[in-house]
Amino acid sequence: MAIPFLQVARVGAYVARQHLAGRKRYPLAMMLEPLFRCNLACSGCGKIDYPDPILDQRLSVQQCLDAVDECGAPVVSIAGGEPLLHKDMPAIVEGIIARKRFVYLCTNALLLEKKLDQYKPNPYFIWSVHLDGDREMHDHSVCQSGVYDRAVQAIGKARALGFRVNINCTLFNNADPEQVANFFDTLKGIGVDGITVSPGYAYERAPDQQHFLSRATTKQLFRDILARGRGGRDWAFSQSSLFLDFLAGNQTYHCTPWGNPTRTVFGWQRPCYLLGEGYTDSFKSLMEDTDWDAYGTGNYEKCANCMVHSGYEASAVADTVAHPFKAMGVALRGVRTSGKMAPDIALDRQRPADFVHSKHVAIKLEEIGRTASVKPRRAPEPSEVGGS
Repeated sequence: MAIPFLQVARVGAYVARQHLAGRKRYPLAMMLEPLFRCNLACSGCGKIDYPDPILDQRLSVQQCLDAVDECGAPVVSIAGGEPLLHKDMPAIVEGIIARKRFVYLCTNALLLEKKLDQYKPNPYFIWSVHLDGDREMHDHSVCQSGVYDRAVQAIGKARALGFRVNINCTLFNNADPEQVANFFDTLKGIGVDGITVSPGYAYERAPDQQHFLSRATTKQLFRDILARGRGGRDWAFSQSSLFLDFLAGNQTYHCTPWGNPTRTVFGWQRPCYLLGEGYTDSFKSLMEDTDWDAYGTGNYEKCANCMVHSGYEASAVADTVAHPFKAMGVALRGVRTSGKMAPDIALDRQRPADFVHSKHVAIKLEEIGRTASVKPRRAPEPSEVGGS
């Protein structure tokens, strides 16, 4: 089973409590980015081209745990940047596990073998290794040869030590359905417990803007992939059946960005993991003061092509709770990969894009500059030198 029963039970109970309490908006999985620094420079990533003073920033252990407590989501996905570059990451993970929250620690796996002895297998802990396809696909995606082989070797070591290991796979418009399906088949031999898959989304700051997917190409790509695996039943996805059904164009969902709130070195990020349209110091302010109706497909030009799990997985989970037999039917029969697609959201009333992220970068740099005379500049950690 891709999602352990303990997680299904605890997250299900959490969602049920929110519905019984009549809460319209609540977090499902918190995205925690304690740093932006990385030892890769992927062309589709918008995180690694910040100025050095920002890349040198780190959230402390206490800041991370305070954010987890403040948010209250049952699942915490720790991303970046490369989280294993953070010297206090073991303490951060240990503190979150102690709170009985499920931790997905994302990594490109270049440092995984070196760091494995700093962590212990736990039912609340999952390694989430970045693999955007087979050797050819992944090494091209991360712009460096040999990364796929190192990641697969590290996955084997982690599995041998008793860790759960998922892979997170982002697909772009140059993905070949047959090649992707074959890649998913190979993951069974590697021993991967689950697959998190998502269409690539156009980060504003990403160097490569030409290979991101539109909604139409996303739906057809996922139909073509899932058709090669009995509607997805051949593979262990760590996602809801209705989210996969949505990716294949069979569901019409509106984005629920509050389902995956993000805490970064800038603060709580408005409105979501993918768009930096403003930041606030508290989760309460994020939830209560954000104009949620101003965002999402159909509302905002930047969101027009988005079908990413960070915006729509929570929508699918809410639909699963409301219509459990529909979700069960998709899980048992597989995702439908032919026939008419569900109506898409009209874009004729969306507001134009407002490019404001650079302003927030300038604000953060000014804040760093004000404290520079008090706090000395952080020296690079040894693991950051040479990327291994």
